Amino acid sequence: MISDEPVTPDPEASRSLPTSAEATIDLQQQVARLQALLEVSRQVHSTTSEEAVLRAVLRIVVLELEMAGAAFLAAASDPITFGEVPESLTVTASDSIPTDCAFPLRDHDDHPLTTLVVFPPDLRTLTFYELDFIHGLTLQATVAIENARNFERNLQWARVQKDLDAARDIQRALIPRDLPDLPGFSLAVRSETCYEVGGDYVDILAHPNGDILLAVADVAGKGLASALMASSFRSAFRAMASSGIPLEALARQANQHHWQEGEEARRRYVTAILARLDPARAEIEMLNAGHNPGFILTPDGVTHRIGASGTPLGLLPDMTYSSQTLPFPPGSRLLLYTDGLTEVFRGEEEFGEDRLLSEFSSSQTTNSSVILDTLWTSLGDFAAGSPQADDMTALAIIHLLQN
Repeated sequence: MISDEPVTPDPEASRSLPTSAEATIDLQQQVARLQALLEVSRQVHSTTSEEAVLRAVLRIVVLELEMAGAAFLAAASDPITFGEVPESLTVTASDSIPTDCAFPLRDHDDHPLTTLVVFPPDLRTLTFYELDFIHGLTLQATVAIENARNFERNLQWARVQKDLDAARDIQRALIPRDLPDLPGFSLAVRSETCYEVGGDYVDILAHPNGDILLAVADVAGKGLASALMASSFRSAFRAMASSGIPLEALARQANQHHWQEGEEARRRYVTAILARLDPARAEIEMLNAGHNPGFILTPDGVTHRIGASGTPLGLLPDMTYSSQTLPFPPGSRLLLYTDGLTEVFRGEEEFGEDRLLSEFSSSQTTNSSVILDTLWTSLGDFAAGSPQADDMTALAIIHLLQN
C-alpha cells in the first residue's frame, strides 16, 4: 500500500554519503599526493651520494609535511638531522621517541640500513595521510640508498682494478724479455698468472765469468699478496746473486732472509729451483728447494729428475741445501717449471709430472720457444676449456748440436 504522507529525509544518512564536491576534493588530494611522490622520487634519485639522498629525504619530510624536524639514525655514525630535533638525540633512537614516528629502512636482503625519525609539531600523532606519505618516501629512499652504495662500491672496484692492471703490467715487465746472447743455446721463458698478478718468479742472470744463473720460484698462494712477496723475494735474490756466491750459499742466504722477513713471509714461503749453467764446460749445477723436480734430458737418452734437497725458502730457519752438477753436452735439454703446469685438471684427472715430461721429451724441435708453446697447447687441450687455476711458469734451455 502506497502512503500519501511526505517522506522526511534522514539527516544521518545524507551525511554518510559524500557529496560530489567532497569526492572531487578527495580525488584532487590523491592526485596531489601522487604528484608529490613523483617529485619526491625525482629528488631522491637525482644523486649518487648516500648522504645527499638522506638529506634530501629529511628536507622533503620537514617541508612537505610541515614537521618540526627529522633525523636519520645509524649504528656507526652521528645522526643526520634537518629542522628542530632534540639535542639529546644520539646514534640510536631513544625510548622517548614514539614508535609511530620511527621508520626503519631495510635493504632487499632485510638488513638494516638506517632509521628515519620524524618529529611532528608538539609531538602530535601523525595523520593517516602523513604516515602513507612517509611510507612511500622510505621505499624510494631505500632504493636510492642501495643505488648510492652500489655506485660507491663500483667506483672503489674501478680504482682497485686500475691498480691491479698497473701491477700486472709491472710484473710482466719483470719477466726476462732480453735473454742473454748465448751462442749454441736456445733459451725461452713463459709465464702466465692465474689472476691479474701472481706469485711465480722466473729469472735469468748472466755473470761476468760467462756463467748463467737460472731461477724458477713459486710463492705459496696466489693473487696480490703472493705477487708482492714475489717482488720482494726477487729484489733480495738478485742482490744476493749478484755477488756470484755458490748456489748452496745463495739458497741458505735466501732462506734465512725470507724467514727473517716475519710471520707473513713465513706463511708465504717460496719453493725454488736454481741452476748455474757453465757454457764453456757444458755443465749445469742444480739446486732444488722444495720445488717440483726439474727435468734434464741428455743426448744419450738419460732423463734426470732434480728433486728437492731441502725445504722451501723461508719455511724454516738455518736450513742447508745441497746441489748437484751434471754434464750438459750438445743435444741436452732442461725444463724448469712451477706446479701450475702439472696441476692442470680435466675433471678429477691431473696432468701431472709424468705427462709433462713425456710431452717435453717427445718434442723434436730445437727451438725452446716452440717447445713451450707446444706444452701450453697440450695443457689447454687437456683442460678442455676449464679456466686456469694457478700461475703457470716455465723456462726451457736447449744446448744445440754443432753443425
